Amino acid sequence: MEATILPIQSDYEIERGKPMPSLLHAVVQMRLIMYLGNHYEKEFNLFPELTLDTPGQKSTPDIAIDEYGPIDFSRDEIKKPTPPLATIEILSPTQVLQTLLDKTNEYFSFGVKSCWVAIPPLKSIYVFKAPNDYQVFSHEDILRDPNLNIEVPLGVIFAS
Repeated sequence: MEATILPIQSDYEIERGKPMPSLLHAVVQMRLIMYLGNHYEKEFNLFPELTLDTPGQKSTPDIAIDEYGPIDFSRDEIKKPTPPLATIEILSPTQVLQTLLDKTNEYFSFGVKSCWVAIPPLKSIYVFKAPNDYQVFSHEDILRDPNLNIEVPLGVIFAS
């Protein structure tokens, strides 16, 4: 029997139960939030790291996109009980892609309309409009999400 070598988890990963983000992860997350916020501020609210009350395990997408509306600062939520319109997951260097693909299925079961999976080293984003139904956009493309009527020039997101 061959021994399996498991990657060593950092304190961050153990404490939070998720992979450690990286520089590219942070840059892509920040640029997506800035672009979407600047161009769609009247259509959507953007929530980084908001935990969703999905069935089973909790799920915290890197970015949740929801309908625009006022924020009630008199009450807070630990888990969002209703599905956002879309989620964005960004692959971290220590993360397995299958984990993110499984999360898209969980998000669709929860009622999310679109799921994006960004792969920074490949400068690409997969836009799922349903489980196993996706389009791939690379750094030279304009990402188009038909469920949200959003367009994002990926050259802006993946610029050096």
